Amino acid sequence: MVTRFLLAGVQMAPVFGDVAANVAGTSAWIRAAAERGARLVVLPEAASAGYVFADRAEATRYAQPVPDGPTVAAWARLAAELDVWIVGGVTERDGDAVFNSAVLIGPTGHLGTFRKAHLWNDEKDIYDRNVDGFPVFDTPLGRIGIGICYDAWFPETFRSAAVQGADLVVLPSNWVPVPGQPRAAPAMANLMCMTGAHSNQCYVAGISRIGAERGQPFIGRSVLVGPDGWPIAGPASGDREELVLAEVDLIGTRAQRLHNPFNQPLADRRTDLYVTDGPALPAVLPSPR
Repeated sequence: MVTRFLLAGVQMAPVFGDVAANVAGTSAWIRAAAERGARLVVLPEAASAGYVFADRAEATRYAQPVPDGPTVAAWARLAAELDVWIVGGVTERDGDAVFNSAVLIGPTGHLGTFRKAHLWNDEKDIYDRNVDGFPVFDTPLGRIGIGICYDAWFPETFRSAAVQGADLVVLPSNWVPVPGQPRAAPAMANLMCMTGAHSNQCYVAGISRIGAERGQPFIGRSVLVGPDGWPIAGPASGDREELVLAEVDLIGTRAQRLHNPFNQPLADRRTDLYVTDGPALPAVLPSPR
């Protein structure tokens, strides 16, 4: 059985507040990826309506139900037509709750939704928090876990997916500049993706956006990472819309990935020694005296 397939990441700039334009734009990129032979297409975070909302009320105005809202419905029609799988970021409304979410859609429709677990900066005042954890979705392509952007800064994101058997962790993202970033060094987000892949023996797809929104710049640098921790495609540019493409084998590499005779980061864990919880730290630590 052939289990290799082409994985595609779409680095683009969504249009703030224009759902119809973003449906058209993402649909064009999904078609372009499918024409190149892609079976799984990953879109950035908040691809449905943009990201820099002034407040919760504005986010709510552009949020839509999942899976019946216009964006997810359009992606589902494309997935069925093109026989592809799609992961993309949406601003989700569920009753009175609003989430920064990512959906997984296949040729038969909506498979699942992940809601961002680690809220960054003003997101804490805008979105409701994930209370469902890190689900892993079983697909014919392999087992897929999802995080969103800042979730990659937490090793628990990758490990939670990996211990559930994830072959791939997908990260729709809106990466921003990191203060103090040396010009010659890789983007911090790329390093997070590489470390997460290496430490958990899984593929990682970190797909970001470009451009600027209400004064907030985004850095692009989308990357696909192999289970050894090294990029297999990208990092992409910092300022161009483009596809990032690589052939992957989520199912066929399981034995090789998980049974390395030298190091097995999942099998060699010492869960009897780890501190898994402790006292909450204050929001602002006191200055040392």
